[in-house]
Amino acid sequence: MKVVVALGGNALLRRDQAPTADNQLENIRRAAAQLARVAALHDLVLTHGNGPQVGLLALQAAAYLDVEPYPLDVLGAQTDGMIGYLLEQELANLLPASRAVTTLITRVEVDPLDTAFQHPSKPIGPVYEKAESERVAIEKGWTMVADGAGFRRVVASPLPLRVLSLPAIRWLLGHGALVIAAGGGGIPVARAAVGEQGLQGVAAVIDKDLCTSLLARELQADVLVIATDVSAVYLDWGLATQRAIGRITPQALAAHDFAAGSMAPKVEAARAFVLATGRRAVIGSLERIEEMLAGHAGTQVCAQAPSVKTR
Repeated sequence: MKVVVALGGNALLRRDQAPTADNQLENIRRAAAQLARVAALHDLVLTHGNGPQVGLLALQAAAYLDVEPYPLDVLGAQTDGMIGYLLEQELANLLPASRAVTTLITRVEVDPLDTAFQHPSKPIGPVYEKAESERVAIEKGWTMVADGAGFRRVVASPLPLRVLSLPAIRWLLGHGALVIAAGGGGIPVARAAVGEQGLQGVAAVIDKDLCTSLLARELQADVLVIATDVSAVYLDWGLATQRAIGRITPQALAAHDFAAGSMAPKVEAARAFVLATGRRAVIGSLERIEEMLAGHAGTQVCAQAPSVKTR
């Protein structure tokens, strides 16, 4: 079975953790143990988030005043290399030496006229308290929004149009490799302005789940897994009436509202995959990924299912 897994940024660095190298390595080792068992049985393509990491790099770049801060596309490429390296090494340590594990720095084309550039929405970086967020917003000219009890920076998040490394990913899969690609939603590039040639990087962060859904569709995956730090998609999240969705059709899922920048893109990514392929998408906890693949955990989004099955 061909499985595409989107590994959430919170699975790599929990909300309550400092973004240290040791903390990330500890979480990646835990994730690798889960993913290696899946890779032993299936063809696997793995993507990952990078919100905390790219935000931290942006802060570090802004603190060094002798040069202009590096743009977001370059910082995204750096996180692709860093997180990809850690995942690749830990997975290779657990899999047979004969199983190749390969990380691709993946460019993804976006539309330079996407309205997302006028309406930043993608959270990156650490969570700030209110007073600190207001200071940072004024000092650096960043847009800040509420995120739980705190505030985070948001940047443009254009829709992915085309995964430019798709032929290479197909080739690697065909030769038995576990492929790590489209980290952080891929590096956003766009067609150059009139009079210029080729593609150029743009200041944005593509939503990882929407890009992974596009990649899974192009690869004709059997299952799309969106692995996060919650057990399922919940209705009435945070209220006394909250309940997890078990099985649901993409059409029924569209009737409910979910938090923008959090669960909403995961839901939309799952819906898009199922509607395009007729195959299954699952949203849930990485710790239960084997049960999710077996259909016994997470929110199972299926072409045919009860309108809403909750638990």
